[in-house]
Amino acid sequence: MRKRYLIAYDVSDDKRRNAIFKALMGNGDHVQFSVFLCQLNAVELERLKGALGESLNVRQDQVVILDLGPAETELASRLDCIGKAYTPPARVQVY
Repeated sequence: MRKRYLIAYDVSDDKRRNAIFKALMGNGDHVQFSVFLCQLNAVELERLKGALGESLNVRQDQVVILDLGPAETELASRLDCIGKAYTPPARVQVY
């Protein structure tokens, strides 16, 4: 089962921050400066956690992962924006 996760990070070092950004960019949608929305299954989540952990300084950096529930549920009914509305990026499948 795929679940939706909101992942935010606070990383002080440019090199580590870039590594975190690249790992997340390959797994989700970049929705704010250091915030991603990802749809992952359990295996993908564990792989991502491992990749993120390799790039972090655990004494200085932080990644927060919030489980938003099943990916099949409608996000719009659970998401409240103040100001500019969130619009998910268009997904295109290439065959």
